[in-house]
Amino acid sequence: MAFPIVRHRRLRQSAAMRNIVRETVLTANDFIYPIYVKYGTSIKEEISSMPGVYRFSLDLLEAEIREIASLGIQAIMLFGLPDHKDAEGTSAYDPNGIVQEATRLIKKWAPELIVMADTCLCQFTDHGHCGMVHLDEATGTAVVDNDPSLSLLVRTAVSQAEAGADVIAPSNMMDGFVSAIREGLDEAGFSHVPILSYSVKYASAFYGPFRDAAKSAPQFGDRKTYQMDPANAREALREADSDVFEGADMLMVKPALSYLDIVRQLRDSFDLPIVAYNVSGEYAMVKAAAANGWIDEKAIVLEKLISMKRAGADLIITYHAKDASRWLRGE
Repeated sequence: MAFPIVRHRRLRQSAAMRNIVRETVLTANDFIYPIYVKYGTSIKEEISSMPGVYRFSLDLLEAEIREIASLGIQAIMLFGLPDHKDAEGTSAYDPNGIVQEATRLIKKWAPELIVMADTCLCQFTDHGHCGMVHLDEATGTAVVDNDPSLSLLVRTAVSQAEAGADVIAPSNMMDGFVSAIREGLDEAGFSHVPILSYSVKYASAFYGPFRDAAKSAPQFGDRKTYQMDPANAREALREADSDVFEGADMLMVKPALSYLDIVRQLRDSFDLPIVAYNVSGEYAMVKAAAANGWIDEKAIVLEKLISMKRAGADLIITYHAKDASRWLRGE
């Protein structure tokens, strides 16, 4: 039997050879690390469903921020747990709210670190939904009210920008949220602040540990009336196209791992930076399997992250960011 003329293995025969022909490269610059902050003192509280991830009180946050910066990670995504919740999520846009206070401190400690502020109401409302809720008297059911929610989201975004947030990252999935927030930021003098839109956010079962971490589970119903159906792909392009038209600067797909086809579709369709969110459930599964000795955690994590880059993501929000940054440095 004759050998083929083309021998693909010629470019795989040594580590050096594989390195010089590698198509996709992963670095710490690709990572955005999620941070959870809460009120209180001397709190570094591990999240049971997310080993190695913590909720921090502000007095213990500085050491974490300096470690992140020392690893070469360029950006964080900031989530806050308030000490007060109500129907309108007023703590979300309180100038002295937990996210706003944390942002001011982080920019003081590490001014070069990019602070991305998650802009949503679910952590701050007593009902756990991402917008205002009203009772539909005709059906007797509670409905998340889209348009009245936009004004609250604008107030939240502006307060975050006033506190020093470098990027506003709205995750609420209300129709028209990018346009409303862009207009609000511009009118408030923050035309230079970009919007990273959670453009394609699915109603996913992979969010479970996050809802534990952020104490944001809905108190009734679910979020399927505003987050996307996991069965839909073409709809993702419509969502993203709307956000581009409304002024988004970056587009996100959430979750990442089960939606790499959507990441690729956005990469092929739009010129804006694409962000993949490697969410809490994806993290928790790896940590659980590693704890049982079933997988090589380092190898699995790096392979998973490179798959997101290969699919077309420019940036990856991931709880693995600190470990992956160390591994990429050979530590």
